[in-house]
Amino acid sequence: MAERLSDVEARIDSVRQLSMVISAMRGIASVRSHEASARLPGIRDYADTIGSAIAQALALFKGADIAPDADGEASGRLLVLALCAEQGFVGAFNTHILDAVQALIDAAGADRSDILMVGTRGIAAARERGLEPAESMVMTGHADQLTALANRLADRLFARLQGGAVSRVVIVGAQPPEARKTTDTVVPQTLIPFDFARFPATNRAQAPLVHLPAPILLERLTNEYVFAQLCEALTLSYAAENEARMRAMIAARENVARKVDELTATARRLRQEQITEELIELASAVKE
Repeated sequence: MAERLSDVEARIDSVRQLSMVISAMRGIASVRSHEASARLPGIRDYADTIGSAIAQALALFKGADIAPDADGEASGRLLVLALCAEQGFVGAFNTHILDAVQALIDAAGADRSDILMVGTRGIAAARERGLEPAESMVMTGHADQLTALANRLADRLFARLQGGAVSRVVIVGAQPPEARKTTDTVVPQTLIPFDFARFPATNRAQAPLVHLPAPILLERLTNEYVFAQLCEALTLSYAAENEARMRAMIAARENVARKVDELTATARRLRQEQITEELIELASAVKE
């Protein structure tokens, strides 16, 4: 009986240590999620500034200039940028993203689609589904490195576009609850073909001073806006991953608390049984 009681008490100590680890992981995830969310206003202000410049650049197209086709639907190869989790303990985070990726691949055809995937855990989960990424990247572990990651991702994307390997690009990433405009956790976003209809041409009283032909200026502004979209998507995904981990840790801590209560009740029962046995032994000795 004493040995069983000591085993239960040892398990209680072990579970309480696990609870401390879970609380620490929850705290880290919370801090990282807030750090990422704090960067979003600056990223969106930057994107708005570039968008305003695009609207002014569109007004420069005159006569023989060929304005971009905002309504054209690309029919070539599809590239899906899938932003998954780098680390574990995120619940169904990767599942939701891969479901959306699978739907896009099924609609376009596996022979006309490629996947560029970010996030080690997502890559492993994708391969279990039979989805093999054409390229993969590691998701950063710190919010300060998100811009550098967006730069590397943009380099790979533009290299594929310039090589004519793809003509349609869709980014699939999760969003934290506070950033969602709908109830959907994952909303695919089309990057290419670029939707110029979002930026109606703006005619100012004084035309902007430019040193580049309108098509080249617009191309560079468009590339910059796509980079801003990548920064926002990666930041949202990073925040959502850590928010999902925080929720998972909250649930784990509740489970651990219940387990501690169960083990404590068991220890009390075993201790009482041990005391009862000792009293019985003492009473028997007195009678003898």
